Amino acid sequence: MEAVIILKSAIDTVIVEQLAQAQITDPAYPALLKALVAKVMLGRNKTIGFSGSQGSGKSTLVRVLKAVLEQARATPVASLSLDDFYKTRSARAKMMTEHPMFQVRGVPGTHDIDLMQQAKLALCAGQAAQVPVFDKGLDDRAGTMTIPAGSEKVLLEGWCLGALPEPARRLATPVNRLETEQDPQGIWRQRVNEYLAGQSYQQLFTVDYWVYLKAPNFDAILDWRAEQETRFNQGPNTMTRSEIQAFIGYYQRITQWMLQDAPARADLVITLEPDHSIAAVQGDLEFSFGSSKSS
Repeated sequence: MEAVIILKSAIDTVIVEQLAQAQITDPAYPALLKALVAKVMLGRNKTIGFSGSQGSGKSTLVRVLKAVLEQARATPVASLSLDDFYKTRSARAKMMTEHPMFQVRGVPGTHDIDLMQQAKLALCAGQAAQVPVFDKGLDDRAGTMTIPAGSEKVLLEGWCLGALPEPARRLATPVNRLETEQDPQGIWRQRVNEYLAGQSYQQLFTVDYWVYLKAPNFDAILDWRAEQETRFNQGPNTMTRSEIQAFIGYYQRITQWMLQDAPARADLVITLEPDHSIAAVQGDLEFSFGSSKSS
């Protein structure tokens, strides 16, 4: 009993420290993280996937969870981000023969999915994996890093992780001005949907446990992405709000499709308020954060 009490105390301490470092003040998060740690530690859950729109906090959640598992449970954890597996700038330039919009990173087709799948399989087998590092400021790869062998858990995160292709009928109508002006015939969105439907993406997206962070609406995503730019991207390449709006237009179609489709399929759905606080939690976690929000 004493060992259990000490262990719980250690987890509580690390969670508080990590949330403070991440500047997360929502009182729901400590209980949510403790319940999520318990779920992740189940032997059958080797790979855990996290998805959500830009600015939803998925990368922060993965970083905090990884630290808690490693520090409080002494569990070696590897994490892979879809953002690090974008194709090189030159490779995306070659994709412009399919459609000029493929020059812009983000959508299915612009990732080196086979390389990420190789890394995933190696880490799941307890082996080391060499992975690329993508510099968003340069819009290109900036070297590689090695994830050491011995990982017991593998966390994967990406904005479209878990997405299924859209029904063909949905592709006929543009979702925004970007598609209306730059993809009037629907060639780009049809090709993106084909990439998403392919075996490479769907194999990578297959995980033992899937967590989806659900934004309240697409307008909130613009605010979140602008907030990210202000906090983390100070410099000559900082985007204005209008530039951010144009950029996330490439992501809008799949993001809105996931808002409709993903909640019914994910193992855990964390619905967020515009201020990033938790509005509701749906799934098989056993926890309560002192309100009627959980279910």
